[in-house]
Amino acid sequence: MSKRVLTGLHFMQGDIACVEGAIAAGCKFFAGYPITPATEIAEGMARRLPEVGGTYAQMEDELGSIAAVIGASWTGTRAMTATSGPGISLMLENIGYAIATETPCVIVDVQRGAPSTGTPSLPLQGDILQVRRGSHGEYEIIALAPSSSQEMFDLTIKAFNLSEEFRTPVFLLADAFIGHMREEVLIPEESKIDIVKRKVPPFKMSLNEYKSSLDENIAPMPIFGHGFKSHVTGSTHNSYGKRNVTDPEALDYFIKSLNNKIRKHKKEIISVDSDIEDSDIVLISYGITHRAVREARERLREDKINVGSFRLISLWPFPEEEIEDLAKKVKTIIVLENNLGQMFPYVEAAVKGKANVIFLPPQMLGTLHNPDAIVKKVKEVIQ
Repeated sequence: MSKRVLTGLHFMQGDIACVEGAIAAGCKFFAGYPITPATEIAEGMARRLPEVGGTYAQMEDELGSIAAVIGASWTGTRAMTATSGPGISLMLENIGYAIATETPCVIVDVQRGAPSTGTPSLPLQGDILQVRRGSHGEYEIIALAPSSSQEMFDLTIKAFNLSEEFRTPVFLLADAFIGHMREEVLIPEESKIDIVKRKVPPFKMSLNEYKSSLDENIAPMPIFGHGFKSHVTGSTHNSYGKRNVTDPEALDYFIKSLNNKIRKHKKEIISVDSDIEDSDIVLISYGITHRAVREARERLREDKINVGSFRLISLWPFPEEEIEDLAKKVKTIIVLENNLGQMFPYVEAAVKGKANVIFLPPQMLGTLHNPDAIVKKVKEVIQ
């Protein structure tokens, strides 16, 4: 059997770094359907999983893929799928089921130009709201946004850990640039990789003795075939998994419990990278867009202009309190996204009028932000 963790320094494509992060996190099952620009993840998992005793399943479509992942997770297996925007559209009903049944799994979305079939080979940060509100109903979600091949490795591990800790699907939101670029990736020794183990109930306890779901402190998850009996249903149910689709009290408890297990643990989940440098102007970015911000800040420093940076590493839950606090310290916030402004309204709402908020899209969708355009905008604001 091949080595599970490929410790060392590698020159690696982002999609393949995601594969190695999943394997290092203990993923043993992948189900997917090929789609640009995420196909390399499926190909990598097809090669690597059999080497480490895992299972790869080429499914008939994206609907079957997410269904297989949910089923695998309920056997106690760490499971993942990878796709792009059109595939997420097809998966959303079953993603809602995974949320309702508190099923841990990782869903990688390597975003591409859209809507519809769009442009498969060009990137767009166009699925930011889709993963947050694409499924019906009222729910919370966790989503992480890598900005490098290294973070494709690191945040894939974090996604698995969060999914297990909070019993919920977790999205990794990359894009075609991040997925296809090649960079140095440092993979640590296996002993230095923190892995969150799934909390499971004691063996052979009866259904009436142990609550199996809907606990704001995260209930242990029953594992099929391990002697613990539990109801599993996407319908409204109580903390024992028992279905109740008639009483408003049951619906109230069901929805609030699913939401509060994320909302009440936001401080543990939210991750941002803040470097404001006592500046009056701060650039907010995430994913690939942050790379242009880094370059622009270097160029501005050459002109003796200090500009801060606030990067969203976790997109959902949204860091509204952190951004409100940021707004108290600066005069202007410039939001950069590779779209027409999906996260911008959330930033604007969080600021609550405490700072001026400006949106700066790329000059041309499907391309990287031009650092020169960022420098120009900052100098316009200063003037």
